[in-house]
Amino acid sequence: MSTPAGTAAIFRLIAEYAELVDTGDFAGVGALFADAVFIGSGAPVRGREVEQMLRDTVILHEDGTPRTHHATTNLHVDVDEEAGTGTARSYVTVFQALPGFPLQPVAAGRYLDRFACRDGRWRFTERQVRIHLVGDVSRHLRT
Repeated sequence: MSTPAGTAAIFRLIAEYAELVDTGDFAGVGALFADAVFIGSGAPVRGREVEQMLRDTVILHEDGTPRTHHATTNLHVDVDEEAGTGTARSYVTVFQALPGFPLQPVAAGRYLDRFACRDGRWRFTERQVRIHLVGDVSRHLRT
């Protein structure tokens, strides 16, 4: 059974991920995934290894951020409050702008997420990132 409180907590976690990445707070992302596995284009990483994976792959610019804006849309959340579990699926579009690089989408895809409520707190347990469309990521990702 889905409840507004569990659903709201999951929405907040999804939004927090986008904000942390966009502000360049990779340590915060690592903490967010302390009890989770992150599955992207490389080998799955767990917990705080997510922080290092981001540091190794995402370019930070002079302001300390990747100069991105993650827009997460089309969210569909299911929560089983009794079991303390939840799932979500959503679309993600990553926009980027820099001097000499006008605002544009650089990637688009889907997130498939799993969550658990432990000690009254909702947490990520898994995030799968499936990028389907790729633009000019030369200023966003290291090759």
